[in-house]
Amino acid sequence: MWEELSKPLKRFIKLRVKSDQDAEDILQNVFYKIQTNIGGLRDVDKLNSWIYTIAKNSIADFYRIKKFETEVFETPEELASVTDDESTANEEIAQCLKSMIMYLPEKYKEAILLTEYHNLTQKELGERTGLSASGAKSRVQRARGKLKEMLLCCCQLEFDRRGNVVDYKHKSDDCKFC
Repeated sequence: MWEELSKPLKRFIKLRVKSDQDAEDILQNVFYKIQTNIGGLRDVDKLNSWIYTIAKNSIADFYRIKKFETEVFETPEELASVTDDESTANEEIAQCLKSMIMYLPEKYKEAILLTEYHNLTQKELGERTGLSASGAKSRVQRARGKLKEMLLCCCQLEFDRRGNVVDYKHKSDDCKFC
């Protein structure tokens, strides 16, 4: 199985992560999961899609863990004061978004900070704020929508085929966010 699948799986993974080393680690993880869970596969005809689902989930897990390892900001003031010397478009837009969060209504600001920066699930957000799971999910989605609206009012964005910001231009010099 390794000989047949390792090259196409590695290509699949490398298209979705930046580092060859990370791709290799994810590939090893995929084969570990295949080995330990193959007994639960019900339909052998769907083996290929099952394997690629494991790969997609492993990539998502990789990014989830990487996000968790990044710095967590305790207060909105700390979040707003962060600056980064690197100047890629994604990082600059991320800084704008961090500033924009401070302009959200309190309930949306709280939802974004707790889910995106303190890594709470939407269910945990609901439990913490007294909302139902669907109410918490709606609040996070509305907050994201408001951030997107603010960003698009402020900036003109150019994306690559993967959805990464490759360039941006402020629509006016008096943007209060960036």
